[in-house]
Amino acid sequence: MTAPHWRVHLRPGSTDVDLAAGGSLPGAFTAAWATDPGRVVLSTLDGVRLNADELAARTSSAAGRYAAAGLSPGDRVLLSAGTSVDLVVAYLGALRRGLTVVPANPGSPDAELARLASGSRPALAVLDSPGRLGDARVPVTTPDLASLPRSGGPVDLDRARPEDVALIIYTSGTTGRPKGVPLSHANLLASAHAVRLAWRWQPDDRLALCLPLFHVHGLGVGLHGTLVTGASATLMPKFEPAAVAAAIADDGATMFFGVPTMYHRLAGSAHLSSLAGLRLAVSGSAPLPVGLHAALREGSGQVVLERYGMTETVMLVSNPYDGERRPGTVGFPLPGVEVRLAPRSGGVSEIEVRGPNVISGYLDDPAATAASFTVDGWLRTGDLGELDSDGYLRISGRVKELIISGGYNVYPREVEEVLREHPEVADAAVVGAPSAEWGETVVAFIVAADPADADALAGSLVDWCVGRLTAYKRPREWRFVPAIPRNALGKIERHRLTP
Repeated sequence: MTAPHWRVHLRPGSTDVDLAAGGSLPGAFTAAWATDPGRVVLSTLDGVRLNADELAARTSSAAGRYAAAGLSPGDRVLLSAGTSVDLVVAYLGALRRGLTVVPANPGSPDAELARLASGSRPALAVLDSPGRLGDARVPVTTPDLASLPRSGGPVDLDRARPEDVALIIYTSGTTGRPKGVPLSHANLLASAHAVRLAWRWQPDDRLALCLPLFHVHGLGVGLHGTLVTGASATLMPKFEPAAVAAAIADDGATMFFGVPTMYHRLAGSAHLSSLAGLRLAVSGSAPLPVGLHAALREGSGQVVLERYGMTETVMLVSNPYDGERRPGTVGFPLPGVEVRLAPRSGGVSEIEVRGPNVISGYLDDPAATAASFTVDGWLRTGDLGELDSDGYLRISGRVKELIISGGYNVYPREVEEVLREHPEVADAAVVGAPSAEWGETVVAFIVAADPADADALAGSLVDWCVGRLTAYKRPREWRFVPAIPRNALGKIERHRLTP
């Protein structure tokens, strides 16, 4: 059927592959483990090694403990703890029992964690610190599950159906109230297979995994991709350039996934050259500045692959593994994914997507579901996009972040990239301020490399922008701050910047 003229379609992802292989996450994981029971699947830099056979046994035991504690398939488990082998075993055991996992940032304040527990209604919470929920009426255990009873007999395992909800992840809330995102086994499996195929993931790959396991980047891409492939991962509780270098040199890591903040720290460290030992380095969750992309290539020879995804879809689009990885773009749709650009007022286009990886709606929120999906079933991402002459997708901003000044569109990302190129700017963020004359004016929040030079820097930045930005895009106000507020994945929290 011919598409209406207003739809600009990207090249559709390949659909001649089985993105449902395994039927469920545990079905795919256990099938991969069975092909090579002695292969090390999880390791740590302090010497822990867990092979496929051992992981299968430990996750089976964990599933049995959940069953003995009275949890039935479909029950929810709140999981909030730092990265460790125990955490991964507790997570996989829950999936094998057919439970729905609600991951939460272990760095969240206790009050926020309690609100999440109240909203998600878990039957059990797995926490690093059992007292964090206070008086909440939710049973609590630690990631080793030691306080749960052992199973007294056989337990049904790996019975989840494709449509069953595996994860409920709450959106980061950078533009509003967090929403519950129910991701089914089918959604997560389709995305894991898609990146496995697109990035040529092989069983002999080892991922240096220091991304947090409470979000889809670390959990749905890093861990799931590793396990679906039958590969291995080196678990690191936090990101440190020296730890990444050690994972590559000492543990044989061939892949690293990071956010731009991590790559920025690597570029400024003595360990940048270690990235040369990787087969693949991937960046996501926030735009990778073009200048940083070049610095990484110059300092390590590594051409970082940038991709695009979101909580509601896991992975959507990726620069090619074979072929040009074009800085400033996120490439082409992954296998099974369809992407189109839908015109919006002001001459911009919003990215809309559909595919087996896309959720069917938000948790207990029909209004948000109706607002986020088109009548023909495409998810409105809230991201603005454009295509270059070769069909590469570029993310140009957020629908709600767009600043309209004097009738002209200003994209914060464009202005921020110019500001960050100034040698005396450590970081920058741009928001719109109401203006009776212009509708909105551009306000820049600046982190000075040397705070003592902030006053002089303001004048320098005005001159800097004159030669690099059209007049309506130039900031009218300058605010100097010690840091730009960002969430755990490096995204700017613009709602915390008050013009």
